[in-house]
Amino acid sequence: MGMPGLQRLDHVGFTVPDLDVAQEFLVDVLGCEYLYSLGPFADPGGSWMADHLNVHPDATIPENRFFRLGGQAIFEVFTYTAPGQRQDPPRNSDVGGHHVALYVDDLDEAVAHLKRHGVTVLGEPTASRGPHEGQRWVYFLAPWGMQFELVSYPHGRAFFRDEQS
Repeated sequence: MGMPGLQRLDHVGFTVPDLDVAQEFLVDVLGCEYLYSLGPFADPGGSWMADHLNVHPDATIPENRFFRLGGQAIFEVFTYTAPGQRQDPPRNSDVGGHHVALYVDDLDEAVAHLKRHGVTVLGEPTASRGPHEGQRWVYFLAPWGMQFELVSYPHGRAFFRDEQS
C-alpha cells in the first residue's frame, strides 16, 4: 500500500556551521548550482520552531540556501542557532547517522578531483559484491565533517541486471 500519491524524493536538507563554506564546497567542488536563499526564521517567545521543526523553541534559522545537483537533486542547506546545539556531525554508526550518495560515471576520476581540492577521502574505492556486484564506492567528508559517498556502476549492478531479465 504505502503512502498515497508518493512519487519521489523531493530534496535533502542538512545543517552546516557556515553557509559560505558549504556553498563553496557544493558549487566549486561538487558542481551544484546555487538556486536561492530564504530566512531568517524565528519565533521569539513562541513554540513554532519546536512544534514544526522539533528544535528548541528559541532556535533560529538565520538563512537557508537551496542548490541543485545534476539537474535533479535539491539540497536545502541550513544554518541554525539553538541553545544546546551539538556541533559534531553524527557518524554512520550513530542513531541519526547518514550519508548522501552521489553517482559518478568514473569513480577514479572523481576521487582524483576531490583530492585535488583537498577533500578528505576515506580509504580507497571498494568493489561491491552480491546484489551490488558491478558497483564501486568510496566515502568522503565535506569541510564540516558530513559524510558523502561516491558510487559508480557504469555496467549496472547485479540486482538490477537480474531484475531486468
